[in-house]
Amino acid sequence: MKIWVPSEAAADVLSDLPDVECTVYDGRGPAPAGVDEVEVWIPPLVTVEGVAELLGRMPSLRLLQTVTAGVEPYRPHLPEGVTLCNARGVHDAGTAEWAVGAMIAVLRGFPGFVRAQERGEWTYRHTGVLADSTVLIVGYGSIGEALERRLAGFEVEVVRVARTARAGVHGQDELPVLLPRADVVVLLVPATPDTAGLVDAAFLGAMRDGALLVNAARGGVVDTGALVAELEKGRILAALDVTEPEPLPPGHPLWTAPGVFLTPHVAGSTPASARRTLRLLRSQLLRYLAGEPLKNVITGSY
Repeated sequence: MKIWVPSEAAADVLSDLPDVECTVYDGRGPAPAGVDEVEVWIPPLVTVEGVAELLGRMPSLRLLQTVTAGVEPYRPHLPEGVTLCNARGVHDAGTAEWAVGAMIAVLRGFPGFVRAQERGEWTYRHTGVLADSTVLIVGYGSIGEALERRLAGFEVEVVRVARTARAGVHGQDELPVLLPRADVVVLLVPATPDTAGLVDAAFLGAMRDGALLVNAARGGVVDTGALVAELEKGRILAALDVTEPEPLPPGHPLWTAPGVFLTPHVAGSTPASARRTLRLLRSQLLRYLAGEPLKNVITGSY
């Protein structure tokens, strides 16, 4: 059985499986030979260019296992008969940790203090604080649960929102009522047709003055123009690990908008995520070879 894997580490962790031949393809350069014989493809973290064309050349493909929670680059182009699985859970710790760090960094004014340090200036002032805040988690799945666990010691009220309401979790249709009471709004929704542009001018306008928007989801969830307009008014703050477009090009207004803290899509890029990814890949391939049910199978849009 031919498998494409994204790294030597992935090849090593699968090397002892019977009748498995791993080829490392990290997405750079032309595709390796034998594309028509690949039965399992594990794409790299950064989406390969020409996904639709490549998938069209894989008649033997039966399983596409991503190393990301998001599957939007692959779902629209998946050939019939191919099972799509994501890496739900492996990035929970890193992404939740980034979200907490980003909240504290922005509310306590750390970016400004770093710039002052570089100038050699002692800029004493009062700052914001996370304690006593209401944190609205929009997209309450496994990462949202991990985030809530990490917020447990920060003396905040957590309000949970998912696509549909369930016990203890509000439905997405309740956002117009919930947004005005939140001090921090954290975006953790998947990128789907339903969430594209979810955070538009109306959404942002419903946020209270001085509130912080934290995006650890996907850039396309936010209307960038509407966000820039609110930031330039100085009405809200933002911490963004993802943007639209991405990478953010030089000269883009988000680089210099007031009140925004940017990181280059690094929330899940941690040693913990790497270790957990390898464990998932091995367990998933063992299940596949044994004909057992796979984890994290994607049905519908997500």
